[in-house]
Amino acid sequence: MTSLWLPILLSAVFVFILSGVLHMALPWHKNDFKKVPDEDKLRDVLRPLNVPPGDYTTPMCEGGNYYSPEFKAKIDAGPNVLMTVLPNGQCSMGLTFVQWFVFLIVIGIFTSYVAMHAVPAEASARAVFRLVGAVSFLAYAGAQWPQSIWMRRSWCSTIKHTIDGLLYALVTAATFAWLWPE
Repeated sequence: MTSLWLPILLSAVFVFILSGVLHMALPWHKNDFKKVPDEDKLRDVLRPLNVPPGDYTTPMCEGGNYYSPEFKAKIDAGPNVLMTVLPNGQCSMGLTFVQWFVFLIVIGIFTSYVAMHAVPAEASARAVFRLVGAVSFLAYAGAQWPQSIWMRRSWCSTIKHTIDGLLYALVTAATFAWLWPE
């Protein structure tokens, strides 16, 4: 495993740079979120509620009876909302970037673990590329789909993130194939 630290770290760096280009330099993710109509009014309504940071849904089905007339009436009346409340005053991306980079290293570690057990040391670069590409694609993109299935996230956004995951996997696979120990 120690012989794979260089591809683990370099693939994390390359994917970090690529993700920065995709999310900040290109308009690719520009429309992932829509602006709420009358945003200021909604913010004025929410502010006095002092909702702590976290994930929320409304209406909430307490007691688990999704078929109760009361819950059905709330669903029918709307609005039906899934939301994440962020802490006030924190727009620094520093911690987010650190967490993203750590995540990329974790993907590299698990990918290398699978690769070192599934690909012989004398394997061709092509064999390394195929396996590392498949494993890292699942890691980068696989978890995006349940967000649309269960949380009703936009399918367009999920597909864009899946394409991002494919690009990240190709970069990861190429890095591992290039630096695979002989």
